[in-house]
This record gives sequence, structure tokens and C-alpha cells, in this order.
Amino acid sequence: MNILENDVAEIVNWIASFGGLENGGTTRLLYSDEWLQAQNQLKQRMQQFGMETYFDDIGNLFGRIPGSKYAEQVIMSGSHVDTVINGGRLDGQLGIVGAFLAIKYLYETYGKPLRTLEVVSFAEEEGSRFPYSFWGSKNVLGMANPDDVKNIQDKAGINFVDAMTHCGFKFNTKPARSDIKAFVELHIEQGGVLEREQKSIGVVTSIVGQRRYNIRLSGQANHAGTTPMSYRKDAVYCFSRICQESINKAVKMGDPLVLTFGSVIPKPNVVNVVPGEVLFSMDCRHTDAKTLISFTKEIEQDMQRIAAEMGLAIDINLWMDEAPIPMDKALTKMLEKQCQEEGLSYKVMHSGAGHDSQIFAPKIPTAMIFVPSIDGISHNPAENTHLADLTEGVKALAYALYQLAYKE
Repeated sequence: MNILENDVAEIVNWIASFGGLENGGTTRLLYSDEWLQAQNQLKQRMQQFGMETYFDDIGNLFGRIPGSKYAEQVIMSGSHVDTVINGGRLDGQLGIVGAFLAIKYLYETYGKPLRTLEVVSFAEEEGSRFPYSFWGSKNVLGMANPDDVKNIQDKAGINFVDAMTHCGFKFNTKPARSDIKAFVELHIEQGGVLEREQKSIGVVTSIVGQRRYNIRLSGQANHAGTTPMSYRKDAVYCFSRICQESINKAVKMGDPLVLTFGSVIPKPNVVNVVPGEVLFSMDCRHTDAKTLISFTKEIEQDMQRIAAEMGLAIDINLWMDEAPIPMDKALTKMLEKQCQEEGLSYKVMHSGAGHDSQIFAPKIPTAMIFVPSIDGISHNPAENTHLADLTEGVKALAYALYQLAYKE
């Protein structure tokens, strides 16, 4: 397949320039000037190629080549155009430009598809500017509730709706689209598995379920010099016991379970006071819903036991409970077959991170393709993938879109 590395490098660097930072990172937040520039320039590039282009009411961008026989059946590919603050040059945007290159190659090589091919640049996925995630894909599928964003603001106090209207979009949502027959997303792995195993392609079978907690331990703040060790109700010590015991259990459980205590805030957080309170987060993920629930319930019981043993109060708040999302089995099998037939180096794997595909998969046949991340780094200016692997990813996507859009 004649997809050139130079073409891949050019378009990746081009899209990363919108919101590009001196340190090599990218910041392109929803409804910012950089975001709007990227969407408009993508639209112009699609038009130059000959695609029909349009924005929906909230800023999702679409570029399509109508099918010659089944125009009402859409095969869609793309990802999100927004980034995290000081993020990398591939997360999200690779899926957009990769879809554009794959469709461009297919059209130039085989002519019009039987089914409509459509690139999507989702307005938002990350939740980096406003406290809301998957605004783009949820609107395509009629899942977004306007009431959820009417009163939210960014850190500068700018209202969500005001930012949207400033970019020229209406505060409006529409029913779910019924014409999308398959969705395929190309993405960087954002982990180190493919690189360690020297594979160029990941065929994703599922996206992990996630349970996230905010937990408060309440002990007693007291003088660090005059309070004997046996008298203390030390919240940091209690947390440390919880952390060690929980992580030891997670290590024993093994892959694909992961457990993270990512945010820890001791109070009063001064050198000469026994900490009387700790606020901390817990993030647990697994590909099997029953395992995820049973493990986290066991950890909850352990936390309560440890706190009781030490005379502390504990408040456990489960604020996210997302079930694992499987990809479409038929599409996954198709991707495996294509990788085998074309001699691509691949691995069947799950995704430990969330993606737009998890919004699509329960409603529309969905597949994901991963390419390796160098050193497993993502959401960081150092985020990168070898050009040869990027090109293999675009090839794998093109193979998939050919099977879906050009075959009877």
C-alpha cells in the first residue's frame, strides 16, 4: 500500500502546529482560538481534496465522500481535536489526519466507495477546559444533555455556552445519527506494551471499565513534638497502610487490573503537626466488570477495617463507575485477518485509557487500532511514535475502511 511516510509526517506536523508550544507540546482546548483555527484549517484541507464538509451545531467537523451505491450507509473514522494542557502532538489528532490520509489514498486508488466514507474531527473528548468529557461524540449519538453544560465554567470563569457561541456555534443538540454503520478509530496506545513487544499495530478488543473514588480520612491534628506515637490518630499513616495493602493486592491480582492513588492531600500539611485529615483518590480499572466490582468492594472493606483499627473515620465516595466496553467482534476479527494478510506486526490487546470509541461501541459496530507510544509516554510534550509505526497505523486503517466501504 503506497502510503508515504513523508505524507504522514507532513500532516501530523501540520495539525500539531495549531496550539503548538515552544517546548514541542500542544495546548488546544475546546472553543479556544487555537481549537477554532485547527477545525477551520482541517475543513479547508478536506475541501481542497474534494470532500463535502460541514460542522454540526456544536462544532464537530465532518468531511465525506458519498457512496456510489449505498450513500445512506456511513463508514466513519476519526477522533478528537482537543488536547490536554501542554499535551503531545498525536493524541486524538492522529485519528483525524490518519483517517483523512487513509480515505484520500482509497479514493485516489479505487475511486468512489460503495458506502459513504466520512472523517470526523470531534469537538472535544479530554475534559481539559470544562468539567465535561466526550462532548463531541455524545452529541453525534444524541447522548449529550444541554443542562449538563449550561452553567459550567473554565478556570478563568468563562461559561461553556459563551465560549461555544463565541466560536460561531449554536447551543443546540440533535437526535442520534442513524446512518453510521461502523466506526473505526486510530489512536496512539498511550502505554508501553506495543513498544516492549516490538509490534507496530494493536488490535483493540475492549476498553477497560473504571471505578474512581474520592476518599476522606479524618483523624486528629496535633502537635508533632508533644503527642506520643501511641496517642496519635495520624491520617497519613492510615493512608500509607491503605495504599500499601491495596497495591500489594493489585500486584498479586496481576494484569489487566491496575490500581492508582493519584491525588493525595494531607491536612494541615505543615512540618510540625500530626496530619489530622487526608483526602485521596483511587482509580481502579479492569476489562471484566465482575472482577472490577469485586476487587474494589474488597478494597473498600479493607479501608474501613484499617481506619477502624486506627480510630479514624473514613468517607468513601464512588463518583465514577464505568463498565468495560467491548469492541465489535466481527470488526476485530476483520482487523486481525487484514494484519495477517498484509504482513503487519500486530498484537490483540485491550485499552487501559478511555476513548471516543467507548461512546460509540454500545450503539454502533466499533473498532480501534493502536500504534506504539515511544517509552509509553502520552499527555506530555515528549509524546511520540516512530514515523514507520504511524504509517503502518494509517495502512491498517485504510485496509479496514476498504473492507467496510468498498466491498459488497
